Amino acid sequence: MKTEERERARELRAAGWSIKEIERSINVARSSVSRWVRDIELTDVHRLALEARSGEGRLRAAAQKAEAARRIRATYQEHGRERARSSDDSYMAGCMLYWAEGEKSRWSVSISNSDVELMRFFAAFLRQHFAVRPESMRVHLHLFPDHAGEQRDIEEHWLRALDLPPTCLRKTILNSYSKYTRKKRTNKLPYGTCKLRVHSTQIVQTIFGSIQEFGGFERPQWLD
Repeated sequence: MKTEERERARELRAAGWSIKEIERSINVARSSVSRWVRDIELTDVHRLALEARSGEGRLRAAAQKAEAARRIRATYQEHGRERARSSDDSYMAGCMLYWAEGEKSRWSVSISNSDVELMRFFAAFLRQHFAVRPESMRVHLHLFPDHAGEQRDIEEHWLRALDLPPTCLRKTILNSYSKYTRKKRTNKLPYGTCKLRVHSTQIVQTIFGSIQEFGGFERPQWLD
């Protein structure tokens, strides 16, 4: 039997098959196939054909992976629809806030605003309805040059408002402005802008599903 398999392996290799393809075709160990065909050299034509087939295989695998991820996101959205149908007012308010102010990423919850109370409310929403722990939250601040002297105080102000430890704070960005902008910035955005981010496909897609249920519409691009 091994002799027949060996001969078949050699025939396939001479026809330009890869070791992996032969292994699958005749159902023998890869080590055996490699040993049986190691003296057979592939032609340039065979090598090009193998490379083409390998590329097609990677594309198919990538497409299958993408489709599997899409199905998972769809499952999360359906769960969000179910939550919306039995939710309380605080859950609805958090979802509506995200609809208005949140980034529409497929993979993470991210919301930016200069309103401290708004951001405090959303952080509480994530804790209450999704059990998000402090270590999963990331805080990014965008300030102006005139904030430089009080940057530390502003950072501490945001962390206290969101009830988060210093480890949640990422590098603060000091924006620049023109002379015209500087004149217009008097007494505006005293604490700059805060972005709160949680990397979670499950949470953001659940929120997307709930928003669509509350609003009575379909938004396929949030899924794709």
